[in-house]
Amino acid sequence: MTGFIVTWDVDTRNRAQCSRLRRFVYGYALQSGGRVYRYSGFVEREGVRYLGQSVLFVAPRWIRPLREVLRSLQVEYAVVLASLL
Repeated sequence: MTGFIVTWDVDTRNRAQCSRLRRFVYGYALQSGGRVYRYSGFVEREGVRYLGQSVLFVAPRWIRPLREVLRSLQVEYAVVLASLL
């Protein structure tokens, strides 16, 4: 599978930026009235693989949405063409 390896670096002192990015990438759950509402993260999309801390493999169809989020959050990132065997 051909795609991209995406790495990013967030300023851990910027708690809002870290929190927003974490929620987008990994998802989150809310509990209300005894019910749990689960919101899936970017890593759960088909063609996206978690490779390590701040590193994802991303299929070509998902690279644009990921870049848009990283830019909107003002997160520094790098993208490299790659293949998974």
